Amino acid sequence: MRKICFIFFLFLLPATLLAQNNYAVDHINKNLLARASSVIRTMDMNIDIKNTDQFSYTVKRVITVLNENGNEDAAIRIWYDKSRQIRSIRGAVYDQFGRQTAKISEKSFSDISASDNNSLFLDSRLKVFRPNPTMYPYTLEIEYEIRSKQTLNLPDWYPVGSSGVSLEKATLVVNTSSGFPLRYKEVNYPGSVEASEADGIKTYHWETTNKQALKDEPYSPAPETFLTSVRLAPEHFSYEKVTGSFSNWEEYGKWMYDALLQGRNEIPPQTASHIRNLTADMADPWEKAKAIYEFVQKKTRYVSIQVGIGGFQPFLASQVDQTGYGDCKALVNYTQGLLAVVGIPSDYVVVASGDKKKNAIPDFASINQFDHVILRIPFESDTAWVDCTSKDNPFDYLGTFTDDRLAVACTENGGELVRTPRYLADNSKQIRTGRMSLNEEGAIKGEIVTEFEGWQYDNRNFLIGEPLREQLKEVPKIYPIGNLTVANYTVDQQKGNNPKTVEKLSFTARNYGAANADLMFVPLNKVNQSPLPPELRSRENDLYINRGYIDVDSIVYELPEGFTVERLPNEISLEHPFGIFSMEFEQNGQELLYSRKIQMNQGQYNREQYNELVGFFRQIAEADKSRLVLKKKSL
Repeated sequence: MRKICFIFFLFLLPATLLAQNNYAVDHINKNLLARASSVIRTMDMNIDIKNTDQFSYTVKRVITVLNENGNEDAAIRIWYDKSRQIRSIRGAVYDQFGRQTAKISEKSFSDISASDNNSLFLDSRLKVFRPNPTMYPYTLEIEYEIRSKQTLNLPDWYPVGSSGVSLEKATLVVNTSSGFPLRYKEVNYPGSVEASEADGIKTYHWETTNKQALKDEPYSPAPETFLTSVRLAPEHFSYEKVTGSFSNWEEYGKWMYDALLQGRNEIPPQTASHIRNLTADMADPWEKAKAIYEFVQKKTRYVSIQVGIGGFQPFLASQVDQTGYGDCKALVNYTQGLLAVVGIPSDYVVVASGDKKKNAIPDFASINQFDHVILRIPFESDTAWVDCTSKDNPFDYLGTFTDDRLAVACTENGGELVRTPRYLADNSKQIRTGRMSLNEEGAIKGEIVTEFEGWQYDNRNFLIGEPLREQLKEVPKIYPIGNLTVANYTVDQQKGNNPKTVEKLSFTARNYGAANADLMFVPLNKVNQSPLPPELRSRENDLYINRGYIDVDSIVYELPEGFTVERLPNEISLEHPFGIFSMEFEQNGQELLYSRKIQMNQGQYNREQYNELVGFFRQIAEADKSRLVLKKKSL
């Protein structure tokens, strides 16, 4: 009887082991397959904070990739440095039935520098694994452990970080000693933390399940505003033998100033003397600050130097003065020192960079919300903002890299939550004027001048400083006019108090107008056509326009002798909360003025208005296709 029972157990064993995984694709709830390229089966993060000097955490992630679009979701990147060490990595690959087909070890990963080409002394590295599937679907299981010799920078928890990914289950568990106060911020979390304490250990538990994949929706707010996350931060911490504490932005800024910034911006006497001479004949502090900023642009170059106290402390100003390079922290610190030489105070401001605006969380202070530093220079009647890493930006111009977002100024009086400058639509214009001369065969000769202001000043940055031959390669992409031959092209940036970029184009083109018997059909807009956003049956996110702008096109068409206007397109005027559009004509003899204006208004709008936006752009697209019909006069 015992033998029979033992044989029965052996038959049960493989099925039991397989059931422990449940990685077979047919175990996935059908609702989670909708819109999904991949499904996270498990996303577990366990953090153990032993004291203020160290913590460790493990991550177990199991993801099923349904098709080729999900491969990037399954890629694994683990960064490490001297204070953050990888203790173990292991994993496996499974087929659609949940059967293991391969093992993954640390040797399966590429080991690369986390730096870019502008980096120097960067000791951060990445372990990278990218799946190379032979068939779909497949499941990737990975588990790794990290140990860190600090507690200032704790990992945040994002169960799902992108669209097209569904989630079966994710958990975050944090264990701390009772003497380590943990601060946390729940963002879009359905519910609240489960907290318990036993034997001097406090445990925090978060869990979320059965999340359908989000759609990739155009004109959406920043993902951080609608994704589920839990942000973590210490109250007391240690980082590379520097200790401190903060629980709000005021305390954060005070700690940064006292522990990491104070006393590091002293300028060598010879350079200080040069700065005094440079500004000696300038009475206006604004002009002095502008001259110093331009001095920094000429003297220094940007490199990323993530060394020192966790990469959070700037190099000494004297080092930057000697070497001529520095990262954002070092260049801001150096510029602060130069300004102080002539009695101009300024503030070190930490900010999250990027075209998508990411705000500091007003009621939750943590160091890992930022990746860049800029400089604020307050004057009696105004405030200037500069990015010291840019060799090209005009004074008091940030551009789209750090505009219009909450940041933190670190001052001797503490941290101050500040908003960087916003570029309004009225000040962010693209103004294009042109004259096109048509002949009787439909060929055209044209001259166009375009001025870019506000955040649109950057629109031709990719061409600035490039050889003419490289610029000319891009002109047909900017101006998709068939049979285009460029006679002359220039682009110049004027860095005054109201900076603008000026582009000038002279060209010819055959067959611009299409002749048919005694008629000629002439397209009116080949230089500024608005893209048409896709239609959506339903929408989850609110409609968000990241930046406002105004585009105005005024083109005079010189009509060929012997032709009259047979038909003009209908004029159009549209007005919505998010934007306006108009197209108008004015004829004066053999000249026809074509005027087009579009204005988009920054802001967040109800998601039901997205279809209205699509309709708005559809009407614009139809207007942009408008053609002028000319008729040849009878002899």
